Amino acid sequence: MKLLLIEDDASAAAYLVKAFRELGHSIDHAPDGLEGYTMATDGRYDVLIVDRMIPRMDGLALIRALREQSIETPVLILSALGQVDDRVKGLRAGADDYLPKPYAFSELLARVEILSRRARVTPTEETIFRVADLELDRLSHRVTRAGVEIELQPREFRLLEYLMRHAGQVVTRTMLLEQVWDYHFDPQTNVIDVHVSRLRSKIDKGHVVQLIHTVRGAGYTIRETNR
Repeated sequence: MKLLLIEDDASAAAYLVKAFRELGHSIDHAPDGLEGYTMATDGRYDVLIVDRMIPRMDGLALIRALREQSIETPVLILSALGQVDDRVKGLRAGADDYLPKPYAFSELLARVEILSRRARVTPTEETIFRVADLELDRLSHRVTRAGVEIELQPREFRLLEYLMRHAGQVVTRTMLLEQVWDYHFDPQTNVIDVHVSRLRSKIDKGHVVQLIHTVRGAGYTIRETNR
């Protein structure tokens, strides 16, 4: 998932950013409502996590402004204001869910995952990718090869999805760092090689036709033939 957290509490934001990234998700952070609004309108996110009491533009005003711009990205409000009237105001402002503070991260994660699954997919956006007998379903997060389901970690799923979106093309390390890891610099590690190796062992092991290929000096590609 690609998430946007709009939260002015620096320690709370750091905790959530770390927790989501450890699970393999991409998450950006905005410290106030105005910056959050700009990022939400400029970037493509699966879910927005919005603190209600934030400076420069409060959470409810931010959500209303997004809905007025026909931006329908699912929104989950976090707030210390947890009375029924407060929750109703949040939902009527255009939020999809409302989680009072304090909360358990496991519940927040579950709610965010549900919102991500419910998110509308435009008719032109592919939800199922296929290469030979390999199939990836974005909505169910299910991957199968020759009809057999393959269990992938979140980062492995995102890596495979990106490769399959660009099937037959060479994707570079820089492209993978930016699109899968959300890095805009080279961390000077072999993190990509390690993940591609793990993914290859799950996708290609036991199959005559190998789908994931290393292109020396260039990057990686996924294609049906071994040529």
